[in-house]
Amino acid sequence: MTIMQKSALKSGLMALVALCALVATAASAQVQTLDRVVAVVDDDVVMASELQQRLNTIMSQIQAQQVQAPPIDILRRQVLEQLIIERLQLQMAARAGVTISEAELDQAIARVQQNAGMSPEAFRQQLAADGISMKNFRHQIRQEMLIRRVEQGSVNRRIQITDQDIDNFLRSKEGEFWKSPQYELGHILIPVNSSAPADEVKKAREKAEQLARQAREGADFRRLAIANSAGQNALSGGDLGWRKTVELPTLFADALEGLKVGDVTDPFRSDAGFHLLKIHAQRGATEQVVEQTKVRHILIKPSAILSDDDAYNKLVELRKQIEKGADFAKLARENSEDIGTMLQGGDLGWSMPGQFVPEFTQAMNNTPVGQISMPFRSQFGWHILKVEGRRKQDMTDQYIRNQAANLLRNRRYEEELQNWRREIRDQAYVEINLPDMQEKSQD
Repeated sequence: MTIMQKSALKSGLMALVALCALVATAASAQVQTLDRVVAVVDDDVVMASELQQRLNTIMSQIQAQQVQAPPIDILRRQVLEQLIIERLQLQMAARAGVTISEAELDQAIARVQQNAGMSPEAFRQQLAADGISMKNFRHQIRQEMLIRRVEQGSVNRRIQITDQDIDNFLRSKEGEFWKSPQYELGHILIPVNSSAPADEVKKAREKAEQLARQAREGADFRRLAIANSAGQNALSGGDLGWRKTVELPTLFADALEGLKVGDVTDPFRSDAGFHLLKIHAQRGATEQVVEQTKVRHILIKPSAILSDDDAYNKLVELRKQIEKGADFAKLARENSEDIGTMLQGGDLGWSMPGQFVPEFTQAMNNTPVGQISMPFRSQFGWHILKVEGRRKQDMTDQYIRNQAANLLRNRRYEEELQNWRREIRDQAYVEINLPDMQEKSQD
């Protein structure tokens, strides 16, 4: 289609929308302000009433936060751009066959109600007081979920975190700080001058050793610190608060190596005297023994040809075949649309916590070993899975690397999201029809 043809199509769409609005106005026999198109966005439009409604909502939020609102013309432009991007994302969702089932929508609304601390009835009453029907609210939540899925699917594909990226981060000063465990520490100092005679040093060491024995036998470390320590935190029970190992003197960090919560160090000496440390609590960088699940799955993606219900029913039928003795791996090779695993019979190997999307993780955790899950929906489509085994595995190093990868991915996500939004905006046909915002663009 040429640009002139596309422009003519958009103009025809605008005329049709305006004609429908005019007919509706005449039929109502009431004097009304005619709604109008303020933007054509590829195959869709943004109406003036929608822009005004969103603008009113944003203005209310700004007033509630008691901050200075930008000039109305600037705010209107920002809101319209937001609506244009949303239109493009919803069109992408429709083309990709992304859908939100009623069950998923019900769960999302239940979470909103729970976070608001309201019963379903109280929540409905609040919506009514705000002039929002439950039907419109469900529509709004459905659209937000569609947009989020399109964003996540499109942006995550653009972000590649390599092993080298992870290595570089973990070796950096920031990475060292990030992965360093954090201890809540108690401290006792038995003072002795670095030039003190041997008998004074021996006496101080023996006192420190005696206090260490008492602490290990159950004496309250904080009481011991108050009664015996010469440290600056002695009167507060020797508490040093939460400290990362990289924030501690090397002498302290070395003394803590290999210790667990509740342990007390052996006495160690500095120029100030003999020290004792107790680990009251620890967080971060602890040993990670995780439960792994070995799982296979079959993915069926809804499309323009295969409806959401048809995809679900196809998996129901495949599940019946497996329960009657059919080989899961064979059916996965023949039917699964997960390109990465179909040739391996749907084998996903041994999982790591956080590896899969929440819907997949929940179904996997709820399925006993050797059993087949019921079909369930994720952002990728409909799945069934088979749990082939579970085990506990020490994954401390791998856990740290996975956490680092997630950190790096989350950092890049927002930047890449903005880049992606800019790209789809630049590639779209957009015609704006506001007095202060005349614009026309096309791919």
